[in-house]
Amino acid sequence: MDNNPTEPSRRRLLSLAAAAGVATALGGLPAFTASAAPQRPADAPLPKGSSRNQLWWQSPADEHSMIEQGLPIGNGRLGALASNDPGRELLLITDATMWTGGLNDKLDSDGQFPYGRENFGSFTLLGRLTVDIPDHDLGAVSGYRRTLDLAQGVVTTSYVRSGVTYKRQIFASRPDDAIVLHFTQSGGGRYTGSIALDGTHGESVTGTSFGTAFPNGLRYGAAVKASGSGGTVRVNGPRIDFSGCRELTVVVSGGTNYAPDASNGYRDPSLDPERLARTKVRDAAAHSADTLLRTHVADHRDLFEQLDISLGTSSDEQRSLDTWERLGARARDGEPDPELEAAYLQFGRYLMISGSRGSLPLNLQGLWLDGNDPDWMGDYHTDINIQMNYWMADRAGLSQCFDALTDYCLDQFQSWTKLTNDLFNDPRNRYRNSTGKVAGWTVAFSTNIHGGNGWWWHPAGNAWLCTTLWEHYEFTRSRSHLARIYPLLKGACEFWEARLITTTLPGTSQEVLIDDKDWSPEHGPQDAKGITYAQELVWVLFDHFLTASKELKKDSAYAKKIGGLQKRLYLPKVSPKTGWLEEWMSPDNLGETTHRHLSPLIGLFPGDRIRPDDSTPPEIVEGATDLLTARGMESFGWANAWRSLCWARLKDADKAYQLIVNNLRPSIDGGNGTAPNLFDIYEVEKGRGIFQIEANFGTPAAMIEMLLYSRPGHLELLPALPDAWAKSGSVTGVGVRGGFTVDLRWRDGKPTEARIHSVGGRTTTVAYGNTSRTVTLKPGGSVTLRDFAR
Repeated sequence: MDNNPTEPSRRRLLSLAAAAGVATALGGLPAFTASAAPQRPADAPLPKGSSRNQLWWQSPADEHSMIEQGLPIGNGRLGALASNDPGRELLLITDATMWTGGLNDKLDSDGQFPYGRENFGSFTLLGRLTVDIPDHDLGAVSGYRRTLDLAQGVVTTSYVRSGVTYKRQIFASRPDDAIVLHFTQSGGGRYTGSIALDGTHGESVTGTSFGTAFPNGLRYGAAVKASGSGGTVRVNGPRIDFSGCRELTVVVSGGTNYAPDASNGYRDPSLDPERLARTKVRDAAAHSADTLLRTHVADHRDLFEQLDISLGTSSDEQRSLDTWERLGARARDGEPDPELEAAYLQFGRYLMISGSRGSLPLNLQGLWLDGNDPDWMGDYHTDINIQMNYWMADRAGLSQCFDALTDYCLDQFQSWTKLTNDLFNDPRNRYRNSTGKVAGWTVAFSTNIHGGNGWWWHPAGNAWLCTTLWEHYEFTRSRSHLARIYPLLKGACEFWEARLITTTLPGTSQEVLIDDKDWSPEHGPQDAKGITYAQELVWVLFDHFLTASKELKKDSAYAKKIGGLQKRLYLPKVSPKTGWLEEWMSPDNLGETTHRHLSPLIGLFPGDRIRPDDSTPPEIVEGATDLLTARGMESFGWANAWRSLCWARLKDADKAYQLIVNNLRPSIDGGNGTAPNLFDIYEVEKGRGIFQIEANFGTPAAMIEMLLYSRPGHLELLPALPDAWAKSGSVTGVGVRGGFTVDLRWRDGKPTEARIHSVGGRTTTVAYGNTSRTVTLKPGGSVTLRDFAR
C-alpha cells in the first residue's frame, strides 16, 4: 500500500473508502428497518423499582418549556419528551437521523464551509403526538405525581379525579422499535378523548400516519395506532377518537430512510418510512401493553444494571422533597445529598442507554428537541461535545453504547477523506498546510450526518476523535474494535505527516516539528503555530498508532516513520512569565484567562501524559495546576465537568466535588445549571438558556474518575474521594483502562474491598495511598482485594 502521504491519488482515496466500507460492513449504523420479532420475557412479575433510582415531580411540564421540564424517553434511535399533563399528554418525537442539509462541499470565500440550516443542515423534530382527555384538566385532579424510573426506563403519571386513581406509563421500546403509552385506572373510571399525530414541517396526515421528504431527499414518516377496552376507538379523519375506555394503549413509531452508505448519499432509496412505521405499530399493538412493557424493561435493565452506585445515605427530609425541590435545597442549604448525586450519575447513564444504541451518536442535543431550530443546529462539535458525550460510556458500564460513535466515524470516513484531499489546501483556508502537501483526513469543528463539515476547519479534530476511539479499545481490549478504527488512526497520521512543519527553538540549534497555523479552541489568535492543544493530541495519536501497528502486526515500516516524527514533536513548556503551562508556544497569554475551554490541558485530561507522579517533571504538573486554577471554578456545565475531571486527575477532591455541586445548582431564568428535568442548561445570553447535553455525561464521568483512576497497567482507588461521600459507599461495574472492571466498597474514606474482573486485561497494579499490589488474571477471571493500608 502506498505510504507516501504527499501524493494523494484516486487509487489511494478508493482504497481508503474500501477500508471504511469493510469496517462499516462489520458493524455500521443500522437504519430504520424491518426486524425480527423480539424475544419476549417469561411471564414473571416485573422487578420492583428502587426509590433511589427514581426521580419525581409534583407538576407536569409546561408545553412551552418542554426542554427544561419534559421527561426524556428513547430507544437509542427514536426519542421523545413527555409533558405528562393529565388532560393533554404531549410527546415531542425525534429520530436521530432527522436532518436537513447535505454534504456541504462548496467553500465560502474564506476557504471555510458554510454553516447554516439549508446547506450544513440541522437536527429537527420528527413529529408531535397529543392525547387530549378534556375532562382531566390539571385543575380537576388531585394527588398528581409523575416519576421517571431510571432503572426500568419508564415514565409514570398518576392522579385522582372524582375518587378514581388514573395512571399512565410511557416508554420507548428498543425491541419493538416504538413508543408506547398505556392509560389505566382503578375505581371505575373511563377515558374519553382524542389522539393526534402531526408532523412539524407542514406535512399532511392521512388517517393515522404521514410521510414525505426533505429537499435533500431524506424520506421520513411516522404512524400511530390505538386500542382500548370497554369502550370504542375509531379513526376520525386525521385523528383517533376514543370513548368510555377502561384502558387505552397508544403505539407510535417512525423514522427516515437514512442509511450508513456514503456511496449512495446516505440514503436507502428502497425504504418507505411511512409504510414501515405502520408495520411497526401494527406488530407492536398486536401484543398486550403488559407484554410490551416487560419486553422493554428486560432490555433496558440489561444495560442499566451493569453499574450500581451508592455515595452514602440522604436524610428523610431530603427524600421527602421532589426532584426540583431537592435541587433547590441542595444549593440553598449546602448540605450534601448523596442519594441525589448518585441519581444524577444514573440519570446520565439513563440518557446514554436511551440515546446511543443502534443509530447515530449523541449530538449537542442528545436525542431530544423542543423545536426545529436548535442552537448550532444540534450538530456534532469535534472540539469537546462529541468526545465528552462518550467519556462516561466505558467508565459507567455502557461500553455497548459507545459503538454508535465508532460506527459514525467509520461511516463518515470516506467523505471526510475526500473533502480533506479536495478542499483543505484551498488557498483561502487560513489553516491550510504551508508544506503544500495534503493527505489522510480531518474534519471541521462541526460535522453533520451527511458526510459534511460546517463551522471552520479543525485540523486536530481527527486526532481527538481518534484518541476517543482509542480509549474504547483501552477499556475493552477488543481487537475487533482496534481493527475497525485502524484506518482512521492511519489516515489521521498521514494528515499530520503532511502538515507538520520544522522550526528551530529560540536560542538553540534544536529543530522540532510543530503544527502549522491553527487556533486553540476557542479563543486567542487564529494563526498561531505549535499550539499546545494540537501538539499534545498529535503526540498521543502517534503513540496510539504505534501500539495499534504492533498489536495488529501491520505497517511496520510506516510505524517506524511515525515513531521518528513523534520523537521530534515539540511538547509544551511552562511560561517563565505566567508560570502556567503554555497554550500558544509563547510565554505570553494570548487569550482569555478564564476561558471555558481547557485546550492546553488536553495532556492532563482526557490524556494523561501529565500526571501528578514521578513520571512527569514537577514544574509541568505545577504549571498545569496553575493554569487550571486561573481558568476558575465558574463556567458552563460542560466546562465545569472538564475542570472537575482535571482536578480529579490532580487528586484535589475538594475542587473536583465543588464543580459537581456547581453543576447541580438549579437553572433559574435560563442561567447555567440543572433544569427541573435534570437537563444541563447553557446560558447563551442573559435570560436565555439552552439545553446542551455533554455536561449530563461529563459530570458523571468526573464523579467516577474521583472514585477510580486508571490507565493501562495501573489502577488507583479513591484518588479524589470528597468528604461528602467518604463515610461509606460502593460502586460496581466501573470500567477501567487496561481491560478490567472494578467493584469497590469503602468506609471512613478508605477502601474496604475491591473486586477486579478481567474483560480482556491481564496484569495491572492496584494502588491506594502509598501501597500497591500487582494483579494478574486471565480474561474472565477475577480477584478480591481487602486490608488496604495507607
